[in-house]
Amino acid sequence: MSNSIDDLWQDLRSGRPYFIAEAGVNHLGSLEMGERLIREAAQAGAQAIKFQSYKAKNLCIADAPRFWDWEGEEDPSGSQIDSYSLLDSFGEDEHRELYNLCQKYGIEFMSTPFDNEATDYLDRIGTRAYKIASCDLTNFPLLEHVARKNKIMMLSTGAADLKEIDEAVELIAQHTDKIVIMHCNLKYPTANGEINLDMINSIREFFIEKYGDKFVFGLSDHTMNVHTPSFACVMGANVVEKHYTVDKTLKLSADHWLSVDPEEVTKITELMNLAHTMKGSNIKTSTESEERARLYARRSIVSLGKISSGEILSVENIACKRPGTGLSPKLFNSIIGKRAVRDISADTLLCIEDFE
Repeated sequence: MSNSIDDLWQDLRSGRPYFIAEAGVNHLGSLEMGERLIREAAQAGAQAIKFQSYKAKNLCIADAPRFWDWEGEEDPSGSQIDSYSLLDSFGEDEHRELYNLCQKYGIEFMSTPFDNEATDYLDRIGTRAYKIASCDLTNFPLLEHVARKNKIMMLSTGAADLKEIDEAVELIAQHTDKIVIMHCNLKYPTANGEINLDMINSIREFFIEKYGDKFVFGLSDHTMNVHTPSFACVMGANVVEKHYTVDKTLKLSADHWLSVDPEEVTKITELMNLAHTMKGSNIKTSTESEERARLYARRSIVSLGKISSGEILSVENIACKRPGTGLSPKLFNSIIGKRAVRDISADTLLCIEDFE
């Protein structure tokens, strides 16, 4: 697997579906679990696996209220820091081991840094693509620090309007033009009726008009079904990420129960590839596979019976029948009233030399 940032960027820009298994901190502080997540994501067909890199003390103040509801919390009345501190044990050494395991299993390592320290050590271990969480879209100090690494940046846009997304992209684009803009609904889980996949088109059109065809577009998906990623591909998303675990019954994090498992990852990647194949070209023309139908299912102008030289062509002696290898029926009205210049056999394709 190449370590070139440009090579990865070309993969993302290729138009082929690119699926990221968002493992977050579903390793639960265990490198053994981390390896299992990586191995099974690679076997299931994911192109990348993404983790989250943070320390709870750098993320929120002590009494910041949770913005999610999950009955499995160890302390149901606790704050964000009570939840995040359970799963923030990994530092540079552990992330380097995760990176090396990704190299071993042939899958791209990615992570979401939530502070400058994490950004720096992810850079040191060789991370080629950073993901910015929706909640940090307005965190300009972090955006600028990550952007200055001049690597690939994937920007989730949940809970943001177009103006806020544009402001973030303007800042990032001062340092790197390798940007993936990902539509997202920041609700866990997102109801099918709230995902609004058509927003992918509106985001895409806005930024293409402003910047040209520079960026890549995608979806950070929090719905609870395997079909959303393939629908997103049809709507113009090249890159899709979805929360991922190897066991939905695991504790400590709500991310397990709303994640997809390896079997579902396989289904998702199959559906995304099918959607990409079926999406095809946006230029309406006949395809190679239709050529026989074009020739033999269309109609041509034919003689109904024998037409003698000098006879006037009319609706009584010509009609339109298959195959379509002769004169097009589009010419039918224009040759009515023409005079045959030679004898024409019955049930024969007319040609331009048959009449004056």
